[in-house]
Amino acid sequence: MNYPRMAAVSQRLEAARIEDIDSVVAEELERAGLADRIRPGSRVAITAGSRGITDMTALVRAIVGEIRNLGAQPIIVPAMGSHGGATAAGQAELLADLGVSEARIGAPVISSMDVDEIGVTDDNIPVVLSSDALACDHILIVNRIKPHTEFSGRIESGLTKMMVIGLGKHQGAINIHNWAVRYGYEQTLISAGKLIIDRAPITLGIGLVENGYGQAMTIAAVTPERFIEEEARLLESARKSCPHLPFDRFDILIVDEAGKEISGTGMDTKVIGRIMNIYEPPLSHPHITRIVLRDLTATSHGNGLGIGLVDFITERVFAKLDRPTTDVNCITAVTPEKGRVPIVARTDRQAVEFAFASAGPVTEKDVRLCWIRNTAALDRFLVSEALLAEVAEHPDLKVCSPLQAMQFDDAGNLLPPP
Repeated sequence: MNYPRMAAVSQRLEAARIEDIDSVVAEELERAGLADRIRPGSRVAITAGSRGITDMTALVRAIVGEIRNLGAQPIIVPAMGSHGGATAAGQAELLADLGVSEARIGAPVISSMDVDEIGVTDDNIPVVLSSDALACDHILIVNRIKPHTEFSGRIESGLTKMMVIGLGKHQGAINIHNWAVRYGYEQTLISAGKLIIDRAPITLGIGLVENGYGQAMTIAAVTPERFIEEEARLLESARKSCPHLPFDRFDILIVDEAGKEISGTGMDTKVIGRIMNIYEPPLSHPHITRIVLRDLTATSHGNGLGIGLVDFITERVFAKLDRPTTDVNCITAVTPEKGRVPIVARTDRQAVEFAFASAGPVTEKDVRLCWIRNTAALDRFLVSEALLAEVAEHPDLKVCSPLQAMQFDDAGNLLPPP
């Protein structure tokens, strides 16, 4: 078959960023009155999750330093539900891969899957929390605030979700995801979150909002009684800065890599326009006819949750799948659909040919094709010739290279343009 000619395009994204994370953290913790809340000698649990947050190491290290300055003893507690294979060792290993280890941040990582039940909400949701966190005098909830890949609401991915699902470990994640089938995520998270704040030593939240390049743009210390209100405000800021594909319709999307550090679903559902969630409405845009996934990131450790969102994967992806890890995460998240295995192509070339063969009456001249590294890296990507007229009219897009034919090596691997 004939392949389309492709050109590199850059997209201008929100670029405001924090240059000195240590200073901003110190200012925010002082503003929130942390010194009046924590006494010398107390033990302080600081949460750390499974997402690849660019400034996570610097943020957690700065918080640890401030806690030590108060004469308290900080520890890091993995807060990632069932991720890391739902094992203590797996969660500690995942944090280390993301730059959160005692050597990097100056506080021990205490990892176990043990939880204690702290109560039942008024709508009958049982709530559990990490035993390691509950054994401390204080708990600081640290997380990025952003749109969630599974639902839309007043709050989405942020402090409340980290507190309810992340610190709930495997059992808590199972409970909350299942009750969300009945009540929806927003009601379930808010209901469980209020109970945790009432009964656990939640002292403060530290929320981070990223710019379009994945860098810290806002860091805010939030008192527990204001979690919902402040999360909603920060979420609106995050929505505006989140990167997205610049057009609403594509025939084919090629994604180089998916991974848990990129998105909880491997790929951001709101970037690719596919949510595949039986208790949430489908997304209206963008509309992408066929999606090809070429690889999984090493940091995913074979967790393929999200492959069910695409139409074709390569043997490269299939060979890296850790089925038990993927299955645990999919079942825990009550989203087995996202673990379905798509058609497996032997090579990139065959995957692209499969996509063309099933994308409707398109040719190399008129196909609307986009090729991205991953759904979090949308400042630069490749588009086919048919999209260049629209690129020229878009104020945030700029063509960065001449058109080049899509090329493959002798093994059928896609070659990046020179």
